Amino acid sequence: MTSPFQALPDDPAELAALADAVFGKLAAAPMAAVTEDGLLAVVDTLEAARRRLDGVDAAVLTEVSDRAAFCKAGYLSLHAYLSAGLRLGDGAAKRRRTSVAAIGRFTNLQGQTLAPACPATAAAVADGAIGADHVREIDAVLDKIPAAVDPQTRGRAEAQLAAVARDLTPDGVRMAGVRLLAHLDPDGQLTDDRDRRRRRGVALMPQGRDLMSKVRALLTPALRAEMEIMLQSWAVPGMNNPDDPDSPSGAVEAADPTALAAAAERDERTAMQRNHDGLLAMFQFLRASAGQGAGRLSSELVITVTDRELREQAGVAITATGTRVPVTDLVQVAAGAVPHLAVFSHATGQPLYLGRGRRLASKAQRLMLFARDRGCTAPGCAAPFARTEAHHLREWQDGGRTDIGNLGAACGRHNRSVGRQVGDWETVVLIDGPHAGRVAWRPVTAGRKPVWRVNPLHHAELLPIQGPNAPPSDEDSRAEAYLARLLAA
Repeated sequence: MTSPFQALPDDPAELAALADAVFGKLAAAPMAAVTEDGLLAVVDTLEAARRRLDGVDAAVLTEVSDRAAFCKAGYLSLHAYLSAGLRLGDGAAKRRRTSVAAIGRFTNLQGQTLAPACPATAAAVADGAIGADHVREIDAVLDKIPAAVDPQTRGRAEAQLAAVARDLTPDGVRMAGVRLLAHLDPDGQLTDDRDRRRRRGVALMPQGRDLMSKVRALLTPALRAEMEIMLQSWAVPGMNNPDDPDSPSGAVEAADPTALAAAAERDERTAMQRNHDGLLAMFQFLRASAGQGAGRLSSELVITVTDRELREQAGVAITATGTRVPVTDLVQVAAGAVPHLAVFSHATGQPLYLGRGRRLASKAQRLMLFARDRGCTAPGCAAPFARTEAHHLREWQDGGRTDIGNLGAACGRHNRSVGRQVGDWETVVLIDGPHAGRVAWRPVTAGRKPVWRVNPLHHAELLPIQGPNAPPSDEDSRAEAYLARLLAA
């Protein structure tokens, strides 16, 4: 029997273009003329095609990863290419990579093509029976299987999950995984220190619109025990209460018993609020007590704010670690420390003073880089300033000076990506236009030179976002021009 695929081209690029044309044609098709049964058939077919496309996506991205093809587009990793190059964002890029790692066929150092990590799952995707959401749930269940379980049992577990996924939703796969894990380790005896170390972690989630942050954590027994001990000392009723000026500060062992008893009577905080205030007091104590590394800002309190925001006591300051702090809270945040405060002009955005030249950037120059750049200047990089280095735009060995005009903040990976070969990056400080004074990047190519690009992620205040009743101003016009230039780039 003749295969329906024989008339199609063999070249993947031609097939991708043909698929795009088909979907474009389908989007304009007159759905109103299709019967209800026909509509349901279209939905079923499209869903199977979408799931097969997840398998195709894994195959393509596996090849991109194996051959480091993302370097041709000027990116340092597959994640950076997905997140910034394809504009998926970090979350979607991580989810895509999780699916690729589970069902992709990678190549080892000897050039051999390996079987997928989850072979039964990959087969189900190829059949169009399950999609990427199913794959990620299966991967999450497998990640929770104790390391003591033998590979054969793990393989049978993956096959069972792939089989039930053909009939279940992703949520159903998660529930089936709970049951499977209960069978594999019914009393929890197989879980050991290797599993706990592998799954440990603490993550600060992004700040919300109210500048509050959630914390996601999975603590080892040792850390939980240490935390409980410290909170019993720093978070008891009456201690470290920011709403009570007479509340004792520090550890309870050093507090005056009479003052503590009186403060405890006045303490109306919940247990969670006391824990929060106790942790804040501990971190402030540690920061004040810790030694500071020469020339490094990652462990110091460093704040940048405009002169107008200081004058009006309004707005948001930014720390070297990327945290946004209301200007009204600066005094409280800086209590017990001598913060470095880099102030630069709101009207021009230019630093009010510069550094001095030498080979290694001085601490003063690092402070000014933070005031100007606030984070990694590479396009799409969200690394805060605390994780950056002073990058010479014109390399030192090529005669470049360590002047503030020849320096830019760059994370370690992007700093090492600058070079003269195709796939490297080149950098410059722009001297005119709406980005004057900003560090710009572009990939080195063999043909036409791409446009210079700046990183807007650390300068959100330049975007034309304001209240509906705010009057227009020259500053608004400059912000609109800045945004238009970003979009054009």
